[in-house]
Amino acid sequence: MTTRTQTRSAARIVPAFFVAALGIALITLTGHVQAAALHEAAHDVRHATGFPCH
Repeated sequence: MTTRTQTRSAARIVPAFFVAALGIALITLTGHVQAAALHEAAHDVRHATGFPCH
C-alpha cells in the first residue's frame, strides 16, 4: 500500500468513525431521556426554526 492510498483510506475512515460515534451517542442519549423532555426539546426546535406545531 502506498502513502497516497493510505492517506485516502484515512480520509474515509476518520470521518466515518466520528459519524458512527455521534450516531451511537445520540441513540444512547435519546434512549435514556424521558419522553416528556425529548418532546419539549423537539417542540422548542420547531418553534425556533419557524415551523408552527399547533
